[in-house]
Amino acid sequence: MEPLSQVSYPGKKQDMKTQDVDATVYMNFMKSHCCYDAIPTSCKLVIFDTKLQVKKAFFALVANGLRAAPLWDSKLQRFVGMLTITDFINILHCYYRSPLVQMHELENHKIETWRGDSFQNVYLQSSNHFLISIAPEASLFDAIYSLLKYKIHRLPVIDPGSGNVLHILTHKRILKFLHIFGKKVPKPAFVGKQIQELGIGTFRNIATVQQTATLYDALSIFVERRVSALPVVDEQGKVVSLYSRFDVINLAAQKTYNNLDMTMQEAVRRRTCFFEGVLKCYPDETLDIIIDRIVKAEVHRLVLVDRADVVKGIISLSDLLQAMVLTPAEISL
Repeated sequence: MEPLSQVSYPGKKQDMKTQDVDATVYMNFMKSHCCYDAIPTSCKLVIFDTKLQVKKAFFALVANGLRAAPLWDSKLQRFVGMLTITDFINILHCYYRSPLVQMHELENHKIETWRGDSFQNVYLQSSNHFLISIAPEASLFDAIYSLLKYKIHRLPVIDPGSGNVLHILTHKRILKFLHIFGKKVPKPAFVGKQIQELGIGTFRNIATVQQTATLYDALSIFVERRVSALPVVDEQGKVVSLYSRFDVINLAAQKTYNNLDMTMQEAVRRRTCFFEGVLKCYPDETLDIIIDRIVKAEVHRLVLVDRADVVKGIISLSDLLQAMVLTPAEISL
């Protein structure tokens, strides 16, 4: 939203007040609803004991169609963390040598030894040492703040009384909740502005991967750039596909994680889940259209392209929640 003029003009004070209220509609909506409100009536939750083998844990994620699971330490009798696809990527990236060399670390590690306090534990190089969670009574505004501040994609909702995990809250769930129930609140004027005018998204130094690059190259970018998806581009920079962290877990299902030398073209072709193409958006489309598209498609980001399909940016759920909820609160993360 464009900054309001600081100059006082007769008759303009009321207009400025109206615009201020208009900009905070979504912020106030999130502050007036708690995390419990956003928990679906029915959902699947899988919990892993830290003594479980890492390989079996990832197979269980695949079998249940999940991206992450809370970790329970039976010795400490409490939840100590989350096992996510990022862990799987880190293991593959750290220990892969060639298709001819088996990754014994993936075969032999238990969750507790992989995520333990070993000096050689590569996971701890880029991980929080404690479980970030939230109470069901906390506001959705607080949940969004935690997700963006700590740069996490899953926030366990834990009952402070029993210590039980009730749900795993995500950006996608929160935005969907807003999309469904936010229709009761007046639509702010800024959602009718073009995305290029609002400047929502990442437009510089976009992480992409060539379709001729190897799958290991893509894993390296995931680890180094800490992005959740990579537009796969051709020699002209045109987007031809999208490869996400979630696609990597399919390597466990197919048991093809011992061959990371395959090209991205081959990796995309081998993808088992249905892929209807790259979900794109254009700079001249409005924020309202972007929100509607990303919610209905149930994706985590849209690739911003020009009319020649050359990648110009990425608009993620984090970008949308920052602009719609935190920026009006004068919080920039």
